[in-house]
Amino acid sequence: MCSVPETPIRLFVGPANFAAQGFRLARAAERIDGVGAVNMQRILQRGYNFPADLQVPQRVYKHSLRWQRKHFEHISRNFTHVILEAELPLFGGFFGGDVVAEIAALRARGVSVALLSHGTDLRGPDLHASRDPASPFNDQGHPEIARLRAVTTRNRSVLARAAAPVFVTTPDLLMDWPAAEWIPVVIDPELWHTDKPVLQAARPRVVHAPTNPWIKGSELIEPMLLRLHEEGIIEYQQLVDIPADEMPAVYHGADIVLEQFRIGTYSVTAVEALAAGRIVVAHLFDDVRAHVENAVSRELPVIEATVETLEATLREVCSDPVRFVEHAAVGPDFVREVHDGRRSAALLEAFLH
Repeated sequence: MCSVPETPIRLFVGPANFAAQGFRLARAAERIDGVGAVNMQRILQRGYNFPADLQVPQRVYKHSLRWQRKHFEHISRNFTHVILEAELPLFGGFFGGDVVAEIAALRARGVSVALLSHGTDLRGPDLHASRDPASPFNDQGHPEIARLRAVTTRNRSVLARAAAPVFVTTPDLLMDWPAAEWIPVVIDPELWHTDKPVLQAARPRVVHAPTNPWIKGSELIEPMLLRLHEEGIIEYQQLVDIPADEMPAVYHGADIVLEQFRIGTYSVTAVEALAAGRIVVAHLFDDVRAHVENAVSRELPVIEATVETLEATLREVCSDPVRFVEHAAVGPDFVREVHDGRRSAALLEAFLH
């Protein structure tokens, strides 16, 4: 069992911790006077885990009734608030995997509950496909579409029946659940900071991590990237199986970071690269960019490009490095203002008090 904060308000966040966001949100919450926080991550695969206060192996989380019972008793008796991530059960199969039953049981013990969606857990394929011809969900017959449709339909039912506050970490999800509140992803800007300038070499180093190639559009852009590499225009590096703690050094050695070109939003990858002062290129929906800029009163310094326009964008960066060096310099300040945890903590205050 986890330790219990010695504060009047005690927040528990779990069990997903995608891209360390449960851990980072817990640390952000602790910026609020009187709040202590603990996060949990179920461990699905060795070697690809993020920082977490409590790590629980999947076999224990899913199959150990003894752990499930003890975990429920511990959380419900010692914590005042819970943020439940990605509509996943916090107590494995203890309530038959029924998240709404979990929430009811926690409330019966006096615990306040909110829900936090990160992306594919809530992003409905059919709505997304109707918004953008480039959507991966327009790939007829792709085996993931039916699975994600079933997952997101179930999760929307959870949100509707839970009648709890809902936060989303990527602003495109506001289309899927308009009653939600966007809570910016949180990183440690200092971890990614570097004084190393960009675009000093004759060939800019361009990096891309195809962590989910279908969603990111990796297979659609890589032939062009390899061609520009062969032509000597760029130096392209595909980022595969790199541990999370090595990524700051990777970004410090890059000039341009390509995020995604099919989903219409920006995520932790882009924020980390902006914090490193790199040039970040991605495809964003107009309403996503507008929502962020209206909410934070500053320009979102992610350069817009689609699969079709990315080559021209890269050639433009290479031909006018001075302009884009100035553009990259805006990134760290944007991250410190929007994604260092202060803004996210402020958004949590109404729920926690």
